[in-house]
Amino acid sequence: MYLITNRVIKKGKGLSVFGKTPSPFGPNELRAIEVSKQGTGWSTNSVDDKLSVQEVERLKSKYHLNIDTSKDWYGSLTVACNLFEQARTERKSILFFIHGYNNDVGDVLKTADEIEKLYNVIVVPFTWPANGGGAISGTASYLSDKSDARASSGAINRFVGKISYYHALLTEAALTEIRTKVDAKYHDNANPMAAASLYSELVNKSCVVKINLLCHSMGNYLLKHSLMTSDNATSDLVFDNICLVSADTNNENHANWVESLDVRKRVYIVINEDDSALKASRIKPGKQQRARLGHYLKKLNSGNAVYIDVTEAGEVGSNHSYFKGSSVNKNAKLKAVFHQMFNGLTVERDLEYISSINCYRLL
Repeated sequence: MYLITNRVIKKGKGLSVFGKTPSPFGPNELRAIEVSKQGTGWSTNSVDDKLSVQEVERLKSKYHLNIDTSKDWYGSLTVACNLFEQARTERKSILFFIHGYNNDVGDVLKTADEIEKLYNVIVVPFTWPANGGGAISGTASYLSDKSDARASSGAINRFVGKISYYHALLTEAALTEIRTKVDAKYHDNANPMAAASLYSELVNKSCVVKINLLCHSMGNYLLKHSLMTSDNATSDLVFDNICLVSADTNNENHANWVESLDVRKRVYIVINEDDSALKASRIKPGKQQRARLGHYLKKLNSGNAVYIDVTEAGEVGSNHSYFKGSSVNKNAKLKAVFHQMFNGLTVERDLEYISSINCYRLL
C-alpha cells in the first residue's frame, strides 16, 4: 500500500518515521511512503524522490508514456505507474482516502486495510498531521486539528492535482496503445465501422481505471478549505465518485463549496443523525459550532449532491465510522451501498427517496 503525507518524515523504523507535525519544508510538501504489513505491525519504505534518467526511460518504455525524459521526474511517477498497473491487472478501482480528526498513522492504515478487504478496492490514504492522541486533548485537540486541516489544504490541492495529471497521462497511454493495435489491423481504413467496434471492445477489456475519493469526518473540512485556495485542483473533473461521509463541516451554506466539485458520476453525502462524534464536535468549541453536515437532515440543498440518510439503517446506531466494522459486517445492504459508492458506481436507484428533505434513505 502507498501512503501519501505532508507529515514530517523522520529517521527510524516502521510507523515511527511519521511525525505529528507538518513537513519542515512546509505543509504543502508531499512524500510517498510504501507500507506493508509485517506481523502485527507495519514496515515502511520511502519512495525515491528524484528519479534517475534510466528509471524514467524504463517507465516511459514500459507504460508507453508521452513524457520528456530530459526533465526531472519524481517518485510520484513510479507510484502512479504501479497503482495503475495493479488496478488494471486486478480489475479494481482506486479509492483515495482522507481521514478525520485524532487519527494517527496506525489508525489510518488499519482503516485503509479494512476498506480494501471489505470493498475489493485499492486504497491510497492521504494522512495529514492530526493530533492522534498527543499531548493535548478535548476541545484544544479538536481546534488544533482544525488548524492543521486548514494548513494542509494546499497539500490536498497538490495531491489531487497529481492524481489528475497521472491518471490522464496513463489513461492516454493505454488508449494510444489500443489505437495502435486497431490501426495495425485496419491500416488501410477500409472498414472504419469494424475498427471502431474493435477499439470499443479493447477499451472495455482494458478496464480503464476508476478513481474515487472518500473523505471521512474532518477530512471533509480539509477538502472544503482546499477549494478556497486561489489555485485549486479539487474542483476539476478528477474522480468518478466523491464520497463525503460523516462530514465534520458546517451544514450551513455547504452548497457553496459542494457545488464546485465536478465528478464523472456522483457526489455522495452520507448522514447519520445519531452520529455521537459529530454531536460531540458541535459541543466542544462552544455555542459557535454550527450543525454538522454529517448529522443534520435540514437544508440539504446542493444541486449536484446525492444525500443518503443511514440513521435508521440496522447496526448504524451512533456510529461515526459506519462504513467499516460491525455496522457493515452485520448489515449487508449498508455494505452494498458503500461497495457501489467506493467502486465508482451509482447507489441511489435502490433507495427510497424522501422528497420533503431531498434525501435518499436506507432502512
